Amino acid sequence: MAKKKQKLTFRDVALTLLGSLILALGIYLFTEPNQIAPGGVSGLATVINFLTGAPIGTLTAVINLPLLILGWFFLGRAFILKTILSVASFAVIYDYALPFVPQYVGNPLLASIFGGALLGLGLGVSFLCDGSTGGLDIANLLIQLRFPSFKISTLMFATDAVIVIFSAFAYQNIDTAMYALIAMFVQTKLIDVVLYGADLGKMVMIVTQKGEAIARQIMENLERGVTKIPSVGAYSNASNETLLCAVRRNEYHMLHKIVVETDPNAFMIVTTAAEVVGYGFKEIEEDT
Repeated sequence: MAKKKQKLTFRDVALTLLGSLILALGIYLFTEPNQIAPGGVSGLATVINFLTGAPIGTLTAVINLPLLILGWFFLGRAFILKTILSVASFAVIYDYALPFVPQYVGNPLLASIFGGALLGLGLGVSFLCDGSTGGLDIANLLIQLRFPSFKISTLMFATDAVIVIFSAFAYQNIDTAMYALIAMFVQTKLIDVVLYGADLGKMVMIVTQKGEAIARQIMENLERGVTKIPSVGAYSNASNETLLCAVRRNEYHMLHKIVVETDPNAFMIVTTAAEVVGYGFKEIEEDT
């Protein structure tokens, strides 16, 4: 057990440092030199750096300090220790290692896309070890503890929006706010890719009176499993079958064609599955 715990601790440290490095690269190479501040403490530090010249790494550490102290008492010490490591390593990497690396100054659209991608990748790697890069993540969690009715996604959007608006006034350019929104969108998508994988699936529910025929064609043509659930229509009182099936995105068109051709009166509900685990998809892995 002790050996397993040591391995987990090393993995957490490694992922935290890697996430901080990628995050610092995204800001240093792309967003900061092109006056893009995509929310969060790093975005706020970018704007303050533009106004005062203070180093961004040091600014993020200073802004994070009171939040880390509050988080130590309310959010758990293990979580905050990883966050402290992330904040400290980001400050050192940004202020002392990256100044020797050339920055990209050019097309702001490209900068927002590539910067947002690196930011999302860095944040996603940090989240893989149940950690955080600090900043407004801690503030939002503390607010939610005090007001449980507030959604964390709403709080994140609100705080990021304030920083984006502030950056538009600081840079005196509304375009920078628009590019920041693009970077934030790309960042969100990359976080999902890191945490859930790029291979998103579709979960399909099919209510039909021809369940056996549809299920057989799905298994033969798509080689996907189907779960059959007996069901009864509340209004018609007619007996039906509800089929549950998970497919990859590129397989959905064929499934839709099978259903329409076999039972044009079938009722379908289609949702996007962030992760599909099991035979034919991602293998089930035990937590380590």
